[in-house]
Amino acid sequence: MAKKIQHWYDYLWLWPIIYFVLGFFNILFAWLGMIDFMVPVLLALFGGNKLFCNRYCGRGLLLAKLGGEWKWSRNRATPELLVAKWFRFGFLCFFMAMFDNMLWQTYLVAVQAQSLREVVTLLWTFKVPWAWAYTSGSSSAWVAQYAFGFYSVMLTSMLLGLVVMALFKPRTWCTFCPMGTMTQMICKIKR
Repeated sequence: MAKKIQHWYDYLWLWPIIYFVLGFFNILFAWLGMIDFMVPVLLALFGGNKLFCNRYCGRGLLLAKLGGEWKWSRNRATPELLVAKWFRFGFLCFFMAMFDNMLWQTYLVAVQAQSLREVVTLLWTFKVPWAWAYTSGSSSAWVAQYAFGFYSVMLTSMLLGLVVMALFKPRTWCTFCPMGTMTQMICKIKR
């Protein structure tokens, strides 16, 4: 049996692990997550494809490794609900509303209308104190506020991805991932 040729991007499954570990110890590393927001959009805009989702998405690769290769998935069919167009676009709208709220909170801290909240919000509801990950004064308060909010978004989406990976097929998250839905829309508009 021929051995599969390994490419550099086959190791991108390590990226989410590195990201979450760095953010756990210093919340300012959460800004690195912007890579996962900007690169897929840029590839869709200029390449007209979902190359990021199909090949370079560290989260998708990690879920595939955990659920497929390491067999942490029940490998059951993805429910129709999660692949339904209305659900995918509804989840994208919900996700964007949460992202807009995060930006609003960052703005309020920037204009000093509210003070920095050193907390990560899990599942957009549960507040987890995260003060050890930030030293006051090491950056502007709004920079830290954005990092706390962005880390919350990334951690929540990773948790959702892990849950649906365990219950269904390894990359079930990919069927309704907001970035995937957004890049798909960009690709359709470009065509």
